[in-house]
Amino acid sequence: MPQRTKVAIVGASGDTGSSVVQGLLSQPDQFDLVAFARVESLEKDEYARLRERGASVLPIDLKGPITAVVELLKDFDVVISCMTLLSYEDERNLILAASIAKVGRYVPSFFGPCCPPRGVMGAREKKEDLLDLIKLHYLPYTIIDVGWWYQLSLPELPSGRLTVQAEISNTEIIGDGNTSMALIDNRDIGKFVARIIVDPRTKNKHVFCYGEVMCQNEIFDILENLSGERISRHQLPAETLTKQIGEALAELAKNPTDPQNMLVVGMGQYRQLLGVRGDNTPQKARYLNYLDGKEMYPDVRITPLKEYIEDALAGKATVPRSRR
Repeated sequence: MPQRTKVAIVGASGDTGSSVVQGLLSQPDQFDLVAFARVESLEKDEYARLRERGASVLPIDLKGPITAVVELLKDFDVVISCMTLLSYEDERNLILAASIAKVGRYVPSFFGPCCPPRGVMGAREKKEDLLDLIKLHYLPYTIIDVGWWYQLSLPELPSGRLTVQAEISNTEIIGDGNTSMALIDNRDIGKFVARIIVDPRTKNKHVFCYGEVMCQNEIFDILENLSGERISRHQLPAETLTKQIGEALAELAKNPTDPQNMLVVGMGQYRQLLGVRGDNTPQKARYLNYLDGKEMYPDVRITPLKEYIEDALAGKATVPRSRR
């Protein structure tokens, strides 16, 4: 029997981490999975379910001595981070420890839409800073980006059958609504990760994974057809979006930690790259030297947007971070 790949994940209880874990645990003959969590999180229901499915759950302190983290990471083939930027310093420490422990491959917490590394989005620039740290220490890596989630692409329905958290979802038509963007079902991310992390072609490379490519007008049309409900299409002109971002940046210059303005800038820049600039497409990803995950793994079963919406309407697919 081939030797199983030993994988560690930090951030397994979040939306992205849960998908990654599902992809790995669906192949128990290929992966030995260890989920590292803060001591105060070890008893969460999410980790109890991981234990039931055969994963190990161990404590980690990324704010403590780095030597202790190094000992935990020794002998791992792959370390995957699914932490958010709120844990930026923790991820820096994880990278340093992985480098000292000579981990075989490190997957930092990118898992977002495709765009140029600098000048488009502040959050992306922070992630690129992490990649710079990885390269500084010659730590083998793979960057995985996944387009924009179906789960964050739908407006609410008048009937209330589908509710979303509007601040982090594209509920308005950005620009004219005809800009193409790569989309993915969050539940499919782990399928790609399970293939990518054991593929020698992806070491020290960027990989772009996605399900479908379409514009917002097409997305709204599909939702209307499947739900039988008429959706109010509120426009968000490009000029208005630029103004909103500029005003929030000015406020952040006075108070850099203001959460509301941080959200306005972050989501505004996401919407700008998705619906105005059109960065998030397979064509742009190829220009930026990404490998195309959909072409590399044609046997990975992708969930069509139509199927996801049918599942959501039937209550079979929850919307991450929704009010339900």
